[in-house]
Amino acid sequence: MKMALSLARRGLGVTWPNPAVGCILVNNGQIVGRGWTQPSGRPHAETVALAQAGNAAKGATAYVTLEPCAHHGQTPPCSEALIKAGVARIVGAMEDSDARVSGRGFEQLRNAGIAVETGLCAQEAAQLNAGFFLKTQFGRPLLTLKLALTLDGRIATRTGDSQWITGPNARRAVHMMRARYDAVLVGAGTVRADDPSLTVRGLGISHQPVRIVVSQGLNIPTENTLAKTAQEIPVWLCHGPNAPLERKKAWGSKGAQLIACESSESGLDPLSLLNNLGSKGLTRVFCEGGGTLAASLLNADLVDRLVIHTAGVVIGGDGQAGVAALDLDVLAHAARLKLVSHRKLGDDIEHVWERS
Repeated sequence: MKMALSLARRGLGVTWPNPAVGCILVNNGQIVGRGWTQPSGRPHAETVALAQAGNAAKGATAYVTLEPCAHHGQTPPCSEALIKAGVARIVGAMEDSDARVSGRGFEQLRNAGIAVETGLCAQEAAQLNAGFFLKTQFGRPLLTLKLALTLDGRIATRTGDSQWITGPNARRAVHMMRARYDAVLVGAGTVRADDPSLTVRGLGISHQPVRIVVSQGLNIPTENTLAKTAQEIPVWLCHGPNAPLERKKAWGSKGAQLIACESSESGLDPLSLLNNLGSKGLTRVFCEGGGTLAASLLNADLVDRLVIHTAGVVIGGDGQAGVAALDLDVLAHAARLKLVSHRKLGDDIEHVWERS
């Protein structure tokens, strides 16, 4: 099962809207088939492993990180494929939360006379596909917020100079994280200030995450890197209901996809934003700020994971804050997170936090 989970992780960032699943087939103590969910979500992990195993699948045990699907979609159910192949035993990490499956896959397998065991490495499997479960249960993707900060919590000097706060090791780690998410999310201020490409670079991979910009009024220039590359790598612009028509037409002509979201008193409604992204099939979103967007998401309690890269730099209180004002008067009302991991990245420190 540990090996199946390792295989499943290869699909993170490329299998959406499907979960990233791994499957190992074992017969007489030998691995006869391995598979993981392929890009765009198919073929499924079980199908790949069965194809590799061939006749050796008969009488084998299948270790699967998620309940095999039991519904007819663009491909036949994996439960039927496992039954047809003559698999004798299924060890599944956990039940699927998708209403079309949710227990039906395991039930079909048991009804066919296959021994089914569940719960092995369930916690690891749940964490692996936390974004998929959030989407199927609550309609929104998992959100990770990443901030690169000075020791005094700043993301830029008073003039807006921010390149580079952290060193090359931390920046490479960010590219590795981008590669394992469905999309990269930033605010309009970041686009105006930095003209980022928001792509994965230096890792030798072919796929790229969707690039998403939050801009209430679409007040971002159309002569920038995102606009110039929107035909090759998807750009989604999340805007308010009153965004000017001419701005929508301008960005539409560049190839960007426009997503209308609800507004709140302080700007674009963050829950509406994430629900819209979930409806588009996204399961994992990697937000890289800036400060206003970070504050909005934190205030709405929508940050599932917080990654902080801290550099040994101090620029003072007149620098731009990593998180904009949260209007907190009482310390007890501040969100409390639990530390999950920390490591050294060159001269910088990475610490990862999750909901407590």
